[in-house]
Amino acid sequence: MTQTQNDTAQDTAIDIRSLPKVSLHDHLDGGLRPATVLELAAEIGHELPAGDAGSLGAWFRESADSGSLPRYLETFDHTIAVMQTREHLIRVAREFVEDLAADGVVYGEVRWAPEQHTQRGLTLDEAVEAVQEGLEAGAAAAITAGRVIQVGQLITAMRHGDRGQEIAELAVRHRNRGAVGFDIAGAEDGFPPSRFADAFTFLASEQFPVTVHAGEAAGLESIRDALVAGRALRIGHGVRIAEDIEIEESADEDAPEGEEIGVANLGLLASWIRDRRIPLELCPSSNLQTGAIASFGTGVESHPFDLLYQLGFKVTVNTDNRLMSGVSLTSEFELLVDTFGYDLADLLELTLNAVDAAFLPLEDRDALAEHVTLSFDRAAGLDS
Repeated sequence: MTQTQNDTAQDTAIDIRSLPKVSLHDHLDGGLRPATVLELAAEIGHELPAGDAGSLGAWFRESADSGSLPRYLETFDHTIAVMQTREHLIRVAREFVEDLAADGVVYGEVRWAPEQHTQRGLTLDEAVEAVQEGLEAGAAAAITAGRVIQVGQLITAMRHGDRGQEIAELAVRHRNRGAVGFDIAGAEDGFPPSRFADAFTFLASEQFPVTVHAGEAAGLESIRDALVAGRALRIGHGVRIAEDIEIEESADEDAPEGEEIGVANLGLLASWIRDRRIPLELCPSSNLQTGAIASFGTGVESHPFDLLYQLGFKVTVNTDNRLMSGVSLTSEFELLVDTFGYDLADLLELTLNAVDAAFLPLEDRDALAEHVTLSFDRAAGLDS
């Protein structure tokens, strides 16, 4: 914290939605509009668990809020079903970007698994091209609406599949046509990054950036494997790195009566992540819903986000799946403000963490950081 509580109260009165944001962990098949799911499902004859947009949105949120990652992942059966044609992929991607821009996102990385979208005859390359067309259409629509947003694709391989090398080559093929990075996703426990060791070696040889889902459904070994076998530059979620931190409570003579301070002892893995400033793509609401933070507590106040932030980890704020969790990047920032008392300076630091972690060239990150900082200065009245 860098300001007084009065300052914090003033800060939270600022419209967070109007602040520029950077989204690094947001799944395409987890960000559809309920009304769009209904319309596209009707076109292909896919049966849904609800018949109107309000009820369908509520079903997604209730199913996701089960405390189980496998149950959470079941909701994607319906969204993926309506994303199997070129036209549908274009529309979903366009609306995805429009919704990000409306939420104040100025740079976003959209992750999705092309191998899940070939059921109606699309090739992998055709699927990637369709999504790129939609992303570009969404960015153009944002400009028309008076907003500016840049978006890149994170081409993802499914952990339980055996197509890692194929998808890695797909990502590299499209590196100058929208693809900015590679990821693996899906059931984490039992499907370690080392299953894709050859693919990660190939990506490293091509100098193609990698982020890896780890430390969500599985613990420290999964994170370690993401770094060693996956050569990850970022960790998708990574919340369970806090299991490698021990807090020793000790009395402080200068502390207010009845209060204690804690001394944090970091294990080797936690120290490595913090000291090398390896970004963590934390998703507060999703981490609570999937049970990723179950070992820390049952409420969002138990999320180790603030612990990691205060200890100097490079934490970023993300939504994961906006449809399933019923969130936006704005609402996730608001949740952190309400839970941990963050002020405008904290929100700026968290946003600049995401800027620095983005899979962009250095000069683009510098320009984005300048834009973000100037916008926050204006919001704080410091631009005069």
